[in-house]
Amino acid sequence: MSKRKQARPRKSRAAAKVKNASVRKSAPHRKRGNSKQDHVLGLLRRPSGTTIENITQVTGWQSHSVRGFFAGVVRKKLGLTLLSEKTDGERVYRIAGGPAGTKSAASSGT
Repeated sequence: MSKRKQARPRKSRAAAKVKNASVRKSAPHRKRGNSKQDHVLGLLRRPSGTTIENITQVTGWQSHSVRGFFAGVVRKKLGLTLLSEKTDGERVYRIAGGPAGTKSAASSGT
């Protein structure tokens, strides 16, 4: 018959996690100008905007990943206002000037 190993006390586990978490330091954020994210933001900043299909061709991402990028990075993380217009049966996306918190004439409809 084999003997069961004694479980370690919970206090030591929790203390080890806290110690490891405090040791980690985040590296300074480096900005690269040639990333896929920068390319997509450049396409969105054009006055004519861009389509999801165009972004999928440029980046190799799938369409649901592009939509996730719009929601997670463009709107939430960067706080940009993303405008969507349907022209000639295609939906065109572009970034309005300024963060989402400030209202511009284009987004307020006046």
